[in-house]
Amino acid sequence: MSSLEDSIRLSSQIRQKAVEMVYNAKASHIGGALSMADILAVLYECVLQKDPSNSQHPDRDRFLLSKGHACVGLYATLALKGYFPLSDLNQYSKDGSSLLSHTSHQVAGVEISAGSLGHGLPIAVGLAIAANRKKAAWKTYCLLSDGELNEGSNWEAIMLAAQLKLDNLIAIIDYNKIQSFGFVDEVIRLEPLKAKFEAFGWGCLEIDGHNHEELLQAFSNHSTGKPLAIVAHTLKGKGVSFMENKLLWHYKSPDQQQFAQAMSELKNELI
Repeated sequence: MSSLEDSIRLSSQIRQKAVEMVYNAKASHIGGALSMADILAVLYECVLQKDPSNSQHPDRDRFLLSKGHACVGLYATLALKGYFPLSDLNQYSKDGSSLLSHTSHQVAGVEISAGSLGHGLPIAVGLAIAANRKKAAWKTYCLLSDGELNEGSNWEAIMLAAQLKLDNLIAIIDYNKIQSFGFVDEVIRLEPLKAKFEAFGWGCLEIDGHNHEELLQAFSNHSTGKPLAIVAHTLKGKGVSFMENKLLWHYKSPDQQQFAQAMSELKNELI
């Protein structure tokens, strides 16, 4: 198993590749890709049971990115971990490319196509049920945005998962507190979020979503008989000073000067 130093290095590489992809494609959603990079790094470096050379191995852990608009973060992670060549990232969002601007299951390592928010967790519940019925050891992990918790389909899935005691299911909320058109508290307030999950019958941990040690401990601390929710407090645009905690960077693409500054900051992150 890899070390936390490896996951910290991977998170920086994910951020750099994500910014490059968004800049080259003149695309959007970079803020939410940067906020989840540490979560992805710890999962893919230290937690998930996966084989990049056999992305459909039946015993693999399933990871679902429900916030599919932040796909550049996942594509970068998968390429960096060897699921497909890094050079393929240059085709992101181009005509004819399988690297669509929302996650596509045609990409090696991507379990589901996503874009309509509120779909990932219900699918994850179905996968967890299937694993239990097959008496399989693999687990299902689902990464959601905070804004998509406005969708009622999530809460239906949350109720069912608790009823069925799906302790092979882990939901991670990228709680960066900004959604497409405003701050979460100003759109539909989620607090008290941890208490809500607990009231619905889940185990719930509240952590710093950029602290790799806390993330690893959370993924290792799964109670028996309940699904687990990890409320990961993050910062939109994490790692790029002018993007951090700015609503603008949900959709905006960096210009040449902003790209150069972002890459300089990210490359110096580990020095």
